[in-house]
Amino acid sequence: MSISHSESAAAQREKITFRSGTDDCAAWHYQGSNGACVVMAGGAGVTKEPATDRFAARFHAAGYSVLAFDHRHFGESGGTPRQVLRIREQLADWEAALDCAASLPGVASGKVAAWGFSLAAGHLLRLAARPADQHRLAAVIAQAPLADGAVSSPRALGHETPGVLARFPLIALRDAVRGLAGREPLVVPLAGPRGAVAMLTTPDAADGDRALNPGNAYPQWRQTIAARSVLPLALYRPGRTASRISCPLLAVVSTRDQSVLAKPALKAARRAPRGEVLEIDGAHYAAFLDQHETVVAAELDFLRRHLL
Repeated sequence: MSISHSESAAAQREKITFRSGTDDCAAWHYQGSNGACVVMAGGAGVTKEPATDRFAARFHAAGYSVLAFDHRHFGESGGTPRQVLRIREQLADWEAALDCAASLPGVASGKVAAWGFSLAAGHLLRLAARPADQHRLAAVIAQAPLADGAVSSPRALGHETPGVLARFPLIALRDAVRGLAGREPLVVPLAGPRGAVAMLTTPDAADGDRALNPGNAYPQWRQTIAARSVLPLALYRPGRTASRISCPLLAVVSTRDQSVLAKPALKAARRAPRGEVLEIDGAHYAAFLDQHETVVAAELDFLRRHLL
């Protein structure tokens, strides 16, 4: 009987928490052996297990410690109301996670890297652009990053029906009013087909379940998000500060990405002084599907060159 990387790593990880703001963030800690640590998180509404398990297992097998966490309001982390995404809070969660990683046993000073997918990758572009003494990033892997919501959102909306385009702002406003009244959020699915009220209805959004949750491996993952959280993402442009990123950056860009688009990510990576680009053929979730082995090999090579 063979044991997969994921099964072996899961048997060796432990649940820990760290403080962010007034709440606790839940994380998986995989203790490594080479002195370096990779901090990991997923995209909008995607919890730590579906977002990171497969990649974390491979990094851990190569000797790295891993800290994979849930942003506040999602998954096993604290924070109310639930399923509400606030960009400023998620950036603070990343700062707290990086501080936690630096304090983990066996992690050497200056050897903390970060891996993010989709929205989380966009957060990393923003964090890495801060002065070096304000973050603990030795290197960043930005996989299918949301680099410019103002560019990608109009294209994504082009896959929606006029009726939903007219209704969604009203739904988001209604949810915002519910929030002011202290009522439970009005949530929408993370993905859906054209004509559905969902965060994403791009053709490649349909790949999300088989890429992140094959065989319903994570039945506790709530694949929803508060309607009020969706519209601010269209104004989020973390790639605009890429020229100030001082640490090594690897951007993994899917050439046929319809959810966040390849062009803004390529532009951001090429503006970063120490940026590298891995272009892969495929859509938004290609790194979890047919391009997985190519991406893992490139990411491990990048980590080896910049952390060891």
